[in-house]
Amino acid sequence: MNSTKPVYRAKALIFASLLLIVIHSCQKDVDEIPYDEPQFAIETGNSDMPYLVVETKGLGILNEPKIPADLTLYVQKVEIQRTLIGIEFRGSTSYRLSDKKSYGIETWDSEGNDTDVAFFDFPEEEDFILMGHIVNLENKFVFDRTLIYNYFGYEIFSKMGRYASRTKLVELEINGEYKGVYVFMEKLKRDKNRIDIKKLEPTDTDSTAITGGYILKIDKTAGGDLNLDEPLEYFEDNWEDDALYTSDISFRSKYDIYGNLIDFAPFDVPYHSKQYLETYFLYDYPKSDEITEMQKSYIQGYIHDFETALLTDDFSSDLRTYTNYIDLESFVDFFVINEICRNVDGYRLSTYMYKDRGEKLKMGPVWDLNIGFFSGDRVPMDDWVINYNNFVSQDPWMMPFWWPRLMEDPLFTEMLKDRWNNLRFNILSLAELNRMVDMAAGNLRNNGAAERNYFKWDQQIGIDWESSIEELKSYLEERVLWMDSEISAL
Repeated sequence: MNSTKPVYRAKALIFASLLLIVIHSCQKDVDEIPYDEPQFAIETGNSDMPYLVVETKGLGILNEPKIPADLTLYVQKVEIQRTLIGIEFRGSTSYRLSDKKSYGIETWDSEGNDTDVAFFDFPEEEDFILMGHIVNLENKFVFDRTLIYNYFGYEIFSKMGRYASRTKLVELEINGEYKGVYVFMEKLKRDKNRIDIKKLEPTDTDSTAITGGYILKIDKTAGGDLNLDEPLEYFEDNWEDDALYTSDISFRSKYDIYGNLIDFAPFDVPYHSKQYLETYFLYDYPKSDEITEMQKSYIQGYIHDFETALLTDDFSSDLRTYTNYIDLESFVDFFVINEICRNVDGYRLSTYMYKDRGEKLKMGPVWDLNIGFFSGDRVPMDDWVINYNNFVSQDPWMMPFWWPRLMEDPLFTEMLKDRWNNLRFNILSLAELNRMVDMAAGNLRNNGAAERNYFKWDQQIGIDWESSIEELKSYLEERVLWMDSEISAL
């Protein structure tokens, strides 16, 4: 028995040696295999900016419906995520004006059904937007030269304790073409992690259930509101569809922009001579093809009762009835965010409001800041955006009477004063605002994304991105100091 041990040990040593040789050889082969680096349309170097690649496999993107595509997310050229999506163009005016298009996407399963997916640190959902800044090469103009208006404004509103679309600065490539810097963001919709209101079923008709939830918006009617089945070229010049309000998708305020009862019929042809007097509310949730007539009647009546109370309350007394209908704090915050961002589309376009079951109407979330800050015209730098009607005559979309009327109420202005003073000590301090700008701009600068976007788009117009960032910071200082003075004097 003992005589076999040396033989066994020798065989074991030989096997072990051979195993080490094989392992070393395999390891050497693996090390020598070059890293299969993805072939982007543009060199991104060591950038850790998320890079999205969309491949439609030969299909052309439409205004609607969405077409299937593959979406792959890379970070530092390493594939992080791959998913099937549906993609379409989004926007009405922006689609027509901009050579750099924006896109709406849904995450799909293999059969084309919506499926919830988590991107970055966002909660799982299915609806997202890729928002690009507006670039018109023919007429040589750009909206949002900083690339961060929406990203920055939504972050402020979120820090104020309000829901705002979660955002991520990314770079986008579609079918082998580099598209530039985009803001990847959540689409506004009813969801427990977005606009968190009760689901409203067609059967919810009793006195309690019918009170919510609803999402309304003041906006143009282009895009998904009209469910248009038209070829892509139709949407390049369909301006009348922006004002094609119907009773199926909307209702009109009974009061004009001055607070007077309207004495002419709603739903006239687009851009009729009295349209500037009207304010329409679009049914965003439930969708226009799902909301029932009883539910329409309820929310129309609720808005009318609120407007009537706001107009008829005596602000020289302590009695208020309009506050029975609205969450006044949300109106104050909505005023603050639109005014500090100088959002000239605010209040009269891209304006959301919602009402949960058994609760009051709330304003928000804030949306679409691409012509805000120092870029927007029509309203002077040293005036309130709510005074839009003082500077613009008979725009098809004028300022509703709500906001000038609220500014007449000492209750509202005192709440505004208290809220503003509290915010200025932290979230809206100049140091914090500059920090947020520097963080976003530094991300674009250090990763080379701003430069790549410049060579794709802005060099053709002569935009100086670095100067635009400094201009934004100068604007913020000027605006908050002006608001300090104005609010303290209320």
